[in-house]
Amino acid sequence: MAFLIKSMIGNPLSGIGLGGGGDKEEEATPTDPAKAAGMTREEYEEYQKQVVEEKMERDADFLHKKAERATLRVCLREKYRLPKSEQDENMIEIAGDDVDVPEELLKMVDEDATEEEGKDSIMGQFQNLQNMDMDQLKEKASATVTELKTKAEEKCCVM
Repeated sequence: MAFLIKSMIGNPLSGIGLGGGGDKEEEATPTDPAKAAGMTREEYEEYQKQVVEEKMERDADFLHKKAERATLRVCLREKYRLPKSEQDENMIEIAGDDVDVPEELLKMVDEDATEEEGKDSIMGQFQNLQNMDMDQLKEKASATVTELKTKAEEKCCVM
């Protein structure tokens, strides 16, 4: 609203011609980006080089992290016999051969592997047996046996 009023009224002194020819003052906007940033041309060029180098370094670090994650996914797929992903393999190829899985992630995978090995071993099975409710197991077994007997009696004429 204020903009509309200003545009309609305008500058009250602009109508008075004081010999200036009525020209509006042009704002002094430098066309050179170095002057706009308040630097010399050389300083501005050096600054631009630093910005480009930092961006390239960030991009390389990001690409390396993505390749590390892809390597971990490939390892997990191999471990659990899941289908391979071409996207992960391409990411590893782009990053190069020097991609390793981060130590923190390797520790996590190793911890999971040791837990699974413990469950798969004989001692792990014994521990599972200790945790089982034997009464419940007996009830299930007897229910299954009686169910099999009834089905057999229905199908067999001799019994």
